[in-house]
Amino acid sequence: MDFYDDVLRELLVAMGAALFVGNLLALLRRRAPAPVTEEGEALPRAPLARTLTYLVIGFVVAVWGIASLAAS
Repeated sequence: MDFYDDVLRELLVAMGAALFVGNLLALLRRRAPAPVTEEGEALPRAPLARTLTYLVIGFVVAVWGIASLAAS
């Protein structure tokens, strides 16, 4: 197997995992009370449907990358 193929697969796992973890944290933060700015305005929350969609996409990409690494 070529070095660049392995690096590409590792990047696939890393990007998928980052997408999954980032959206999981956004989902957990969404459940907490919204933080307030110094002006007294609530910060916007991440849309639920988009967050869940990206969460699933990140999980699938990370698992796909892990399976590709294991198969090589």
